[in-house]
Amino acid sequence: MESSFDSQPNSTEKENGDLFSKSFQDIISTLPKGNSWGFPDHLLQYHGFWHSSVFLQGILSAQQQFQAQPADIILCSAPKTGTTWLKSLTYATITRTSYNDSTSPLLSKMPHDVVPFMELDHAHFSTHRHLGIPVLATHMPYSALPKSVTDSGCKIVYICRDPKDSFVSLYLFLSKYQKSQNMQTFNLEEAFEQFCQGVCWYGPYWDHVLEFWTASLEHPDKILFLKYEEMRDDTILYVQRLAEFIGCPFSSEEEEKGVPEKIVKMCSFENLSNLEVNKNGKHRVGGAENANYFRKGKVGDWENWLTPEMAARLDQITMQKLSGSGLTL
Repeated sequence: MESSFDSQPNSTEKENGDLFSKSFQDIISTLPKGNSWGFPDHLLQYHGFWHSSVFLQGILSAQQQFQAQPADIILCSAPKTGTTWLKSLTYATITRTSYNDSTSPLLSKMPHDVVPFMELDHAHFSTHRHLGIPVLATHMPYSALPKSVTDSGCKIVYICRDPKDSFVSLYLFLSKYQKSQNMQTFNLEEAFEQFCQGVCWYGPYWDHVLEFWTASLEHPDKILFLKYEEMRDDTILYVQRLAEFIGCPFSSEEEEKGVPEKIVKMCSFENLSNLEVNKNGKHRVGGAENANYFRKGKVGDWENWLTPEMAARLDQITMQKLSGSGLTL
């Protein structure tokens, strides 16, 4: 996988990069290894969470180098919980005075291209800040975020989803990628077992959600905690809340002109999934096909993939994990 942005390192950067790479190899050689759902490299457990080596290297690099600014907006999520949609809605909201629903870069670029990913793109993020779009996304757990993110006062928006839908979406996303690489696809039941045990990218899923939930209760002015299902039920309301939270609320004139509705329509699954850019190509070399990020965008599709016993088991784990937190999924 490679960054969306091209940059040639100078000799000092290269030297630092080589040193970092060596220390990273030293770190990963000591970490517990887990099943990676049929991929050749193991998942690695670091500070309680499981990561691929590529993303773990990105996390450690960001922790060392990324300097958040107070005006930054960090979109956080576990994989396959509504990240693409949240990126689209946030980007469209923050750039609405520069573009409208017929000129937005979202019509010709993938959401993952207009909102960079901290683990892979943080070194080039200053370009986006200069353009007045200080939005960055990450799958990192709250406890792994660079210290500057939690210290700078920048805004964090977190989205989560019913673990049953999240698991199915993750499994099908990875299966499609495996097929595209002519790899053997991993068995659904085996993947389910791994997910229940917390062994999945950025998992355990419940720990990821709980860290952000707890932080949002402690810092409600800094962290907006969203649920995918509630956003699907009343997207316009949540886009208004999002705009308010990130410091660019809709004016009464914008409300009268239906600007929030236009943003919601432009960023709808139906619209985005039918755009040429999201039906073809890849946004990263060696990455998943763009179309793979737009499967169904529905609530409750897990019913088509999980047996009642599997669903009951996940619900039971969720109830146990979230017990006493005040959170339900």
